[in-house]
Amino acid sequence: MANSQSRSSSGTSTAWQIIGRLIGSAVVLAITAFFTPGFSIDNIWSLIIAAVVLSVMDYLIIKFTGLDASPFGKGFVGFALAAITLYVTQFFVAGYSISWMAAIIGALIYGVVDYFLPGNQQM
Repeated sequence: MANSQSRSSSGTSTAWQIIGRLIGSAVVLAITAFFTPGFSIDNIWSLIIAAVVLSVMDYLIIKFTGLDASPFGKGFVGFALAAITLYVTQFFVAGYSISWMAAIIGALIYGVVDYFLPGNQQM
């Protein structure tokens, strides 16, 4: 009986961890969009969907390539992957637009903001 209770609370804590990471990613993304010229997110729903899309793309990149798609994850490769994922997200999310130059600047800002916020926002 105690074993089933630990599984239940473990599943609940995992769900809260995922929700917390998505909220953290959305906050980092919102700050990045605010400070990056040429990067705009129209509304809160676009921001939430973009955070989910970025998290899923980051997870898939790590799963299939083993490379960390964060700006400070693997040096230049992580920085380039972060810029590419920021740019590609616009094709999946309405109300999210970014230019190539803004993606490069945004990857730098995203990395700095992500570094200074407490916790681990990546999945």
